[in-house]
Amino acid sequence: MIDIKDIKKSFGSLQVLRGVNLHIDKGEVISIVGPSGAGKTTLLQLIGALDRPTSGSILFNGRDLASMSDKQLATFRNRQIGFVFQFHQLLSEFTALENIIIPALIAGRSRSEAEKEAMELLGIMGLQERAGHKPSELSGGENQRVAVARALINKPALILADEPSGSLDSKNKEELHKLFFELRARYGQTFLIVTHDEELARTTDRTIRMVDGVVKQY
Repeated sequence: MIDIKDIKKSFGSLQVLRGVNLHIDKGEVISIVGPSGAGKTTLLQLIGALDRPTSGSILFNGRDLASMSDKQLATFRNRQIGFVFQFHQLLSEFTALENIIIPALIAGRSRSEAEKEAMELLGIMGLQERAGHKPSELSGGENQRVAVARALINKPALILADEPSGSLDSKNKEELHKLFFELRARYGQTFLIVTHDEELARTTDRTIRMVDGVVKQY
């Protein structure tokens, strides 16, 4: 599904990634671990087409992301990638339902279709009755589940999660981790999760450890 070949990334004189090679199969749940500054988030941003590598290539189902224009990359991100961040990044002025449908509206889908699917996702998340609530009216765990629903609304092939449970208490953390595997079973999506949570890392199909801008698989 994804082939990463000798990816390097520098910011000025600072080289963050020093030659990353990685293959990711469809349907895998993979954790990326390592110390702060190892390049984990930078790698995730490159795979998610939020930035371009200094050199090397990222092939997504055989297509090199470097061959796409900025406009094509924006469409690719919207249709193929779902993002889940440590802090949910929901828009405070919108309800849970409205936050979830934003990527679908950007993709050109009708509001009625988007709302119907968003309500189905809220049902899966156990939050259907919270559809009209704004982020300030929801708990941390509820907000993060809304963020996961938003990531799923366009049925992306790949979910990228950066410390998704880092701001949650133990109960909500456990529920979120369980949810990722339930979603994989339901939709067959691929999950790439940057985490400091060793317990989550132990449950994933594969753990990739990053040190000083390179990856070590085990």
